[in-house]
Amino acid sequence: MAVELNINGRTERIEAPPEMPLLWALRDELGLVGTKFGCGAGLCGACTVHLDGAAVRACQTAIGDVGPSKIVTIEAIGDTDIGARLQQAWLALDVMQCGYCQAGQIMSAAALLNTKPAPDETDIDDAMAGNLCRCGTYTRIRAAILKAAERKAAAGGAG
Repeated sequence: MAVELNINGRTERIEAPPEMPLLWALRDELGLVGTKFGCGAGLCGACTVHLDGAAVRACQTAIGDVGPSKIVTIEAIGDTDIGARLQQAWLALDVMQCGYCQAGQIMSAAALLNTKPAPDETDIDDAMAGNLCRCGTYTRIRAAILKAAERKAAAGGAG
């Protein structure tokens, strides 16, 4: 069955069953491998993407349920102001160790800053609770999110 998906501003058409997880459509059908497979049960956050701006688990989202929604993956998040600020903060604070979970971490952080541009530590902890990091870089992740939020405030709040 042909399914059309709006991914990173482009319409992509794939031949796949509607129950195929979005994760496999992204990785196997479209070659967008930045979104990672972690647990396959929506518990670790490695597969986080945006669906109309909301963070969702691609391993638990069937392509047949996406419809005309706009999907944004880690490959395009840096094209947004928030995504670029997060990526810069991640690098400045040397957040990554192994890096496997970091795409999902950045996607969840971007969704948070889209809805709450000046989060406090509790907001960050709540928003990031579903993203696991086996290397334990949670303190640096929180600091990077705060740094990205500060950059926006310093720029006069421009989005």
